[in-house]
Amino acid sequence: MKGGLDNIMQQAQAMQENMQKAQEELASVEVTGQSGAGLIEVTMSCRHDVKKVTIDPQLMSEDKEVLEDLIAAAFNDAVRKVEKATRDKMGGLTSELNIPGLTLPF
Repeated sequence: MKGGLDNIMQQAQAMQENMQKAQEELASVEVTGQSGAGLIEVTMSCRHDVKKVTIDPQLMSEDKEVLEDLIAAAFNDAVRKVEKATRDKMGGLTSELNIPGLTLPF
């Protein structure tokens, strides 16, 4: 019985190290969310740090509310892409455990 517990502890430690490495790698991954057919772009790291916001000059004459909606949509698109990249990267690590009922926030 003790051998099985030791094995589980070693697997958990290895998975924790792999997850930490994956999180460090994700910190350098950037995604770009768009709205208005690319008229607004938001570049964000997988740590949710916004790196750049680009607004096409032709939108500057638009109504303020339209511009705000497009910016919000671009941010939401970027966040969804960050979540997908994180799920893709971390999903393989959590599948190693195969513990029934275990759901992690990835």
